[in-house]
Amino acid sequence: MLVKIEHLYKYFNGEPLLKDINLTIEDHEAVGLIGVNGCGKSTLLNILMGDLGFDKTADGLGSVEVSSNCTIGFLRQNSGLESTATIDEELHKAFDKLISVRKRMDELEQQMTELAGAELEMVSAEYAELSAYFEANDGYRIDVNISRILNGMGFGDVPRDRVISSLSGGEKTRLALAKLLLENPDLLILDEPTNHLDFMTLMWLEDYLKTYKGSILIVSHDRYFLNKVCSRICEIELGRLTSYKGGYSAYLVQKKHNSERQLKEWEAQQEEIKKLEEYIAKNKVRASTAKMAKSRQHMLDRIELIDKPLMFTRPPKIQLEYDIEPTKDILKVIDCPLTVGEGESRKTLINSLDLHIRRGEHAAIIGSNGIGKTSVLKMIQGLIPHERGNIVWGGNIKTAYFEQEHNILHKNKTVIDELMDRFPSMTPAEARKALGAVLLTGEDVFKQISVLSGGERAKLCFAIMANTRGNVLILDEPTNHLDLNTKEVLEDVLAEFKGTIILVSHDRYLINKVADRIIELKADEVNLFEGNFDSYSEAVRAMQQTAAEAEAVRRRAEAEAARREQKEISYRSKEQRALDAKRRARVKELEELIEKAEEDIAVLEGEIASPEVGADYELMTEKCSQLEALRNSLDEMMEEWAELSE
Repeated sequence: MLVKIEHLYKYFNGEPLLKDINLTIEDHEAVGLIGVNGCGKSTLLNILMGDLGFDKTADGLGSVEVSSNCTIGFLRQNSGLESTATIDEELHKAFDKLISVRKRMDELEQQMTELAGAELEMVSAEYAELSAYFEANDGYRIDVNISRILNGMGFGDVPRDRVISSLSGGEKTRLALAKLLLENPDLLILDEPTNHLDFMTLMWLEDYLKTYKGSILIVSHDRYFLNKVCSRICEIELGRLTSYKGGYSAYLVQKKHNSERQLKEWEAQQEEIKKLEEYIAKNKVRASTAKMAKSRQHMLDRIELIDKPLMFTRPPKIQLEYDIEPTKDILKVIDCPLTVGEGESRKTLINSLDLHIRRGEHAAIIGSNGIGKTSVLKMIQGLIPHERGNIVWGGNIKTAYFEQEHNILHKNKTVIDELMDRFPSMTPAEARKALGAVLLTGEDVFKQISVLSGGERAKLCFAIMANTRGNVLILDEPTNHLDLNTKEVLEDVLAEFKGTIILVSHDRYLINKVADRIIELKADEVNLFEGNFDSYSEAVRAMQQTAAEAEAVRRRAEAEAARREQKEISYRSKEQRALDAKRRARVKELEELIEKAEEDIAVLEGEIASPEVGADYELMTEKCSQLEALRNSLDEMMEEWAELSE
């Protein structure tokens, strides 16, 4: 047990933010902490870190216990780095203790050349102890580990002597996370770690955290990330914390069952309260029944109120239907350059873009920030020009466009006027019904669009889309600004939509649920993947594995060629030849062991990706531990092989 929280309360201005919180974090556990903004997640983390006090019950209950030997690493949303340090200097700070040990070992090595007798024996004993510690904690692989983490976190091409003050805000966040991973604490606390990470970095981080040797506590809104990494989800709702086994998808199923049960209990309690209140009102003024009424009042006062589950607040009703069936070929983009900006700022993002969208496809366009995903959506609609090539739409096409910044809305109009001006035949009653379906009701329909929140503007756009009845939906980040309830409704509607969808989104959970084809944009390259985001991830990992294997073969071939060349030009004594023979035997043995380890890793990765293993937490943990051990062993063998092959 690393952390144990019992009966914790936290009050602000006399009102409880956290009520009777109980949470235990065990060794080797990945816990996701979720809840709406302002529910108390960050408060709970600050209490756990000792940065904020907490309140106890009237009986003095309430405690936060952290194991005495537990090291905690906390990635805050604004983690500080030393701005004047270089990347290399900052990351080496994660190994301060090991570097100090290495320095002391160097001092002892010098002393051992000058001492004898008992003094030498004492110094040698200290050296042996430090050497064992240094080796056990990967001291000889500090630079290798730094390079591995930097590459995974997207700093592979960034010079390590670059000063931190020159990095962007997103780069600093990524670097802070890289440093924390290198520190390897027993409990890793991450507050919104997926911000500023592209898909490739996210996939690497998910793989890394799945085999992390310590425990993890993650606060995140990234549902796909929570699904991939977490073995337990803890939700703070109405001040209380509820724990659910499994990832995010498992949480949704359990939450629904719990909420249905809680709703029945709440309804039964409300009925009981109503009966008690009616009895008290009728009988408290009559002398003959006043005593009974007073007794009922005591019963009413002692009732511990059950909270109505939030899941049963009225969800929006988004209906996306169309009237005309389009042709089989929806869209063809042929040899079109993607160019943005004007004048000196004009820039070509993709020299030649080719796309083919077919009827009924749900295609998601993904790629790194700045590659031009939104610009592609605008170009195919003629909102920005293209210099050459052709954009050909099929017949009977009717598009409905969701623009992420909502610039298609007229800010000076009211909500109801915006809708009715777009659909002149619509009556006020029909307009209010359409707006009510997306939870824009009452006086809200007379608000100016300029004062609406991002979520309210998005809901208005969905109302417009629903009434457009388009058979091709063009969606640019449709889940930005939406609450979780609305996101889930929208995802279900889009997944069931029979028409065509062209989608751009950073929400991998949405993409995974809605898309059946992934279009990956890179500079001068378009890659197509059939299936959802899970299928895309598997394909990318397979390609990376193939590339890694090819690189390993290339390195071995280069090393072998170098060895042969050295053999031809080097003079070898009888003793040297004997050593060479021993070395060759070891190289051959290592090559066989490396090949076997690579085969075993491939088998384990396949088992981990299977649904059977994914559904069994203990088996998954065991397989991940085996995989991490195999990878470490392979790294060590590869290092030895490389040294012997020189």
